[in-house]
Parts: sequence; structure tokens; C-alpha cells
Amino acid sequence: MSLQIQGAGALRKLRIQLDSPAVYKMPVGDHEIDLNGLLGKPIRLNFLGAINCIHCGRKTNKSFNQGYCFPCFKSLPECDSCIMSPEKCHFHLDTCRDPLWGEQQCMQGHVVYLANSSGLKVGITRASQVPTRWLDQGAVQALPILRVATRYQSGLIETAFKEHVNDRTNWRAMLKNNVEMLNMEAERDRLFELLDEPLRGLEHRFGVTAIQRLHQAEEVALKYPVIDYPKKITSLSFDKTPIVEGTLQGLKGQYLMLDSGVINIRKFAAYDIELLA
Repeated sequence: MSLQIQGAGALRKLRIQLDSPAVYKMPVGDHEIDLNGLLGKPIRLNFLGAINCIHCGRKTNKSFNQGYCFPCFKSLPECDSCIMSPEKCHFHLDTCRDPLWGEQQCMQGHVVYLANSSGLKVGITRASQVPTRWLDQGAVQALPILRVATRYQSGLIETAFKEHVNDRTNWRAMLKNNVEMLNMEAERDRLFELLDEPLRGLEHRFGVTAIQRLHQAEEVALKYPVIDYPKKITSLSFDKTPIVEGTLQGLKGQYLMLDSGVINIRKFAAYDIELLA
């Protein structure tokens, strides 16, 4: 059976909606392709050779920070170092790359959460990005534990938590589904007890209305459309080969799981591709 083009154009990160299992769409140019409907079927992704910055559209030989050209990477606020390390926020020093952007993105309510994607981890996200952030990470359990007024505050709290819990996902274990289910409420209470003193210090510094412990928040369970989890992880990359193909076995986090290997779609945002199925 010959494969037919389902869409062509600039690739963007997968769009995921919470459901049981999660619903996956792949934006390719002007198309949004239903990936759940392609499970169990052969697909092919062809890299057409062009990479265009997701911000300015400039052609670039290399993608920086998942889709930007180098000038945008060096100038845009969303590419600043404080995005990866929010405890280094310098908005209050009047050195933000774009103060209006900072007001809209960083001076907004954030959630500190615990998630289980390859074991317990702590993370932060804008309140508006719940549960998208958890789905992007391939978490199977998630629990909001604090709500704060700004990204900077969430970064300070995350830094304190990192002394007792991981802040990264083992993506290979996540894709193999080597994940032991946890009592998330018990983990929250354990960490609240361990970190009571630094949390009280931050509450005193910023005010109890700015930092709120979410004792009553409920765990969110997340399920993914997967036929078969890989026993061995083979990473596929458009930087190594222009053609990625195989039978689609599953979708988890930002990954496509094929019988030939796995590919992180978010990593290749801005790549010009065509999808055939």
C-alpha cells in the first residue's frame, strides 16, 4: 500500500489534550494531523532540507532552543537563561529583554508541582499550562502542590525542593514505561515537612497570599495512546537522516514511538517536513 501525504510544511511541537488516553495532533504547516488515528499504521516523515525560525521565519542552518535562529535565540526573552533557571530572573533589575513580555509571561501565577514520569520530580509551570506541561513530559501522575504569584517565586521554591527531589525526567525510562506508581499526596506531605522552614521564609518574604500551599489539590492521572512500549530505545534524528519511518507504536510526551525507534518532535520544531501515512 502506497503512503499518502497527510501534510507538509514547518513542524511544531505536538499538541496534546487531556483524555483517556491523551489526544495527539501534529501541526505541520497549515495542517493539524490526528496521530491517534495513525496508531498501528506505517508512517514516514521526510525532512525537506529547510529550517526556518519559528519567530522571525529566517532560514537557519541550525535550530537553537527548539526552533529559533541564532539572532532570535540571543535576543528574545523566551530564550533568556532565566527561562530555564527562573530563580535567576532579573526582571526586578530592569534588565529583562522585553519587560512587556515578562509582565505577560513571568509576572503571572505559576504552579509548583510534583510529577511522576520516570520517578518523582518537582517542576513549575504557568497556571494556564496545566495539564499541558505534564503531558509534554510524559508524566503518568501529577499533583499541584503550591500556587505562587510569579515565575521568580516558583524558581526559588523549585531550587529548595531540588535538594530533596529530582527536577529532571529520565526520558528513556519514561518511554519504556519503567515507572512505579507513587502515593503523590504522601510525597507532598513529606516534602512539605522537610521544607517547612524555607517555605515559611519565602512566605514571610513575599506574603502568604503570594505563596499558597495546596493541601487539598487532587492528583491527576495521565494515560497515553500506546500499543507497545519499546524494550530498547533507538533515538531517531533528522540531523542524521532525512527520512524517519516505521509503524507508529505509541505517543508519549513529545515523542513518536515507532518500531524503528523514537523521535522527539519538539526538538525539531521549525524543520520543514512532510508526513506520509
